[in-house]
Amino acid sequence: MDEVAGAIADPVRREILVLLRDGRLSAGEIAGQFEISRPAVSRHLRVLRESGLVQDELVGRQRLYTLDPQRFRELAAWLVQFERPTGWEHRLDALETEVYRTRRESRARPPAVEDKENTA
Repeated sequence: MDEVAGAIADPVRREILVLLRDGRLSAGEIAGQFEISRPAVSRHLRVLRESGLVQDELVGRQRLYTLDPQRFRELAAWLVQFERPTGWEHRLDALETEVYRTRRESRARPPAVEDKENTA
């Protein structure tokens, strides 16, 4: 997890990950998106590859990079503990509680006289 967190700490590497979200790209295509040197982009790609966030494949003379989202899962699972429910989540939880309470009360209550007349 530390390796992944370190890899995504850099804004250029995060942008590379966003670029790869839609599919595989060559190193040249990735480097063309940045105003930094190609060797600098290559170093960023190496960090991402070593952390397991991207995989590379040599196709002819091109090195193609793809995102490997599996490595994000451990970090995402750890980060979830810091989430706080939003206002909507509280309201939906309250609604769920009310629905269960209403169901429980309706099961415990005997059928009304009107219900008996309607079924006869």
